[in-house]
Amino acid sequence: MTAPAELLADLAQGLGADAVGWAAAQVPASAVDEYARWLDAGRHAGMSYLERQLPVRADPSSRLEGVGSVLVLGVSHAFEEPPAPAGGVRVGRVARYAWTPDYHDQLQPLLTRLEAEAAALGVRARGYVDHGPVMERLFASGAFLGWRGKSGMLVSTRLGAFVTLAVLLTDLPFEGTGEAHPDRCGRCFRCVAACPTNAIGSDRAIDARRCISYLTIEHRGPIPAEFRADMGEWLFGCDVCSEVCPWSQKAGPLARLLRPQHELAHPDLSTFFGIGEREFNRRFAGTAFLRPRRKGMARNALNVLGNTRAPQGWPLLLAGAADPAPEVREAAAWALAQWGEADRVRALLADPDEQVRGSAARLLAAPTVV
Repeated sequence: MTAPAELLADLAQGLGADAVGWAAAQVPASAVDEYARWLDAGRHAGMSYLERQLPVRADPSSRLEGVGSVLVLGVSHAFEEPPAPAGGVRVGRVARYAWTPDYHDQLQPLLTRLEAEAAALGVRARGYVDHGPVMERLFASGAFLGWRGKSGMLVSTRLGAFVTLAVLLTDLPFEGTGEAHPDRCGRCFRCVAACPTNAIGSDRAIDARRCISYLTIEHRGPIPAEFRADMGEWLFGCDVCSEVCPWSQKAGPLARLLRPQHELAHPDLSTFFGIGEREFNRRFAGTAFLRPRRKGMARNALNVLGNTRAPQGWPLLLAGAADPAPEVREAAAWALAQWGEADRVRALLADPDEQVRGSAARLLAAPTVV
């Protein structure tokens, strides 16, 4: 390893990365073909931007001309769960990565520092957290940080599956062997068996159309009816496949750079109702909750309340039935049906939105609604 490569890797660890490694800045044709087949099968659901990004993901030099090697950083978000604050309607589960303010914002200063240090060493570099069109998990395996588990997630023998990745593309030549981390899943299929919606395929790829993380974060409009009950208590994202992984259980809580916050790990569901998008954006600025927007979080909250029937959430069902967003009213109709509130569901037959009316009619025709 060259002196600049060693200095950059040491700096990354000094700034808080839990694991670092160098990989060749090459994307094998087989990986591109596999990704294209995943897209062709429609398993990316409504994330059409992934189709547009494929040529860029396949060619790292389109992000940095002359790129030769990639410094991959692994940051643990295996947090110790903070206690829930008192008061409010604190029902539902949030994926661990969202327990802390948006990790993109937290890791970007680290990458900016690495870019500056690289420039001082005469190295051209460009950093990305996972919002950039870069195949981070592929590079992480090449950097020996871990392997692609049967869940499709990167798994590390030391950090488990709760790993956030960032990369620094550089024009340094790669001096390693080019070998990838060996597969340590063995005959374990716990992640596949545990997925509540059967979203994990036999090819170690997720079908976003069935994935709870996609449905609660990226999906717009009503949640497909066939998945609502199986989503259980998940308000935002899902950690099931990572939680059941033996390597995650062995690793335990490890996070040191990122820190969880009580109000993000256990949000008050009532904060998603009775406010506009602007106020919601102000309250949750710098958090992952901005991605599904206020109406998405309210929709998710009603799904949780429909599954849990938590009595403290009753006022939110009534608020949801009068919400300005049609997808929230539609979610309220479903939640009210789970509570056996046929009269209140019937009232939504007069809703101005056709989709809400149709949902209410189907729910009333179901034998489970009294």
